[in-house]
Amino acid sequence: MKLKEQLDLLREKYNTKAFIESDPVQFPHRFKDKKDIEIVSFLIATISWGKRPMILKSAEKMLNLMGNTPYSYIMDEGYLSLENKNIHRTFFENDLQYYCKGLHSIYSQYPDLEQVFIQKESLWEGIHLYRDLMKNANLGVETKHISNPLKNSACKRLFMGLRWLIRKDGIVDLGVWKNLNPSQLYIPLDTHVARVSREMGLLTRKSNDRKAVEELTNNLRKLDPVDPISYDFALFGWGEDR
Repeated sequence: MKLKEQLDLLREKYNTKAFIESDPVQFPHRFKDKKDIEIVSFLIATISWGKRPMILKSAEKMLNLMGNTPYSYIMDEGYLSLENKNIHRTFFENDLQYYCKGLHSIYSQYPDLEQVFIQKESLWEGIHLYRDLMKNANLGVETKHISNPLKNSACKRLFMGLRWLIRKDGIVDLGVWKNLNPSQLYIPLDTHVARVSREMGLLTRKSNDRKAVEELTNNLRKLDPVDPISYDFALFGWGEDR
């Protein structure tokens, strides 16, 4: 079987409603308002590392802290009463407060988060602007939880959140951002996807960095120029099928 045929079959198999049940993407699915969805997408993607059951438990904890009304919580400055209890691994309440301060500032300047990204020619540049806006709102302090594309970071969790917001397949990804196309996305490169991609001959670079993301994404675009990151499901599934 040719590589594209194999990937197409795996994509169809795993891009299903059943995928949502055990994946962090279930959390933005709970909301209807665009601002709530984009806030939850970025926040939940931020803590999406480690074992999935722990991620899901931590996500519930974080949304409960926000009263399950993320946009109102941020704009009403509910985050000012946060202490510094742990939320997920190295992510604490002061980290959530950092995000909320940054998002409060962004929403005070822009109608929504999408506007931050559509100003730039590439999503890499959009991430850099988003990162700067968050930093400026926090007195110039940077956070390790927002990756820096200028330092060759793969920005895996950011691209996962962006995938949820930009891709609209009517199944898993929500696609509430209408002014950016799925063809502009880059692969959320974790160690599993990188390993599988190397085994399939889609990735030659040994480091899991920005250059690897660009190499793999460019190869996926050759297979599907319109929606290359839909193969994220296939790469995940290939490892599951063995």
